[in-house]
Amino acid sequence: MLSRHLLGFLLAALGGSLALAGTPPEPWNAPYAEKTAALSLKGDIARGAAAFEICQGCHRAGALGRADGSYPRLAGQHANVLVKQMADVRSGRRSNLKMLPFADHQALSVQDIADIAAYLQSLPVPPTQGQGPGTDLARGRQLYERDCQVCHGKQGEGKADQFFPRISGQHYAYLLREGSLIRDGKRHNAHPDMVLAIGKYSDEDTAAVSDYISRLPVGGR
Repeated sequence: MLSRHLLGFLLAALGGSLALAGTPPEPWNAPYAEKTAALSLKGDIARGAAAFEICQGCHRAGALGRADGSYPRLAGQHANVLVKQMADVRSGRRSNLKMLPFADHQALSVQDIADIAAYLQSLPVPPTQGQGPGTDLARGRQLYERDCQVCHGKQGEGKADQFFPRISGQHYAYLLREGSLIRDGKRHNAHPDMVLAIGKYSDEDTAAVSDYISRLPVGGR
């Protein structure tokens, strides 16, 4: 039986999603108060390390995620990308019922968000991510260079100033799942240019480009 506390979190998430569903979509990365506030704060790495302890059960020590794709690798991600994603989950712009109880207002302050983001950005990214089967890497490279490189960079390093996430070092299974959700219009805070770019991908295309990305070098931040 759900506790009253957890039930409140779930109802808040559903309510936010329902409210957003009835309104026209806002521009990608449009400003809103809490995200703007978190982005304006200076994150403290030491405080972020302490605050991240409640996240380690899922994202693992060192924020290395899980190779089965159930939880992404967060180590080395751009701080502003992390702030955006945490704020989007809290506001209902990105639906993530597993994460919400750990990221909602009762769990984290706006300063905590900035601190955690700074800590995660500072972490090293070892070349130990889960990779795909390697059966169609030529196709994956072709798709990546044609459709993905312009935003995510030649080596998957992302573009912090434009809020494009780093994807090098990410687990294949997570890339495959999120790519499929974005392609199918089921991740509501995705960049519309990405939805358009991969909207006609087959399952085989999505798997091939995810496999190629999972093998990009992770050196440097």
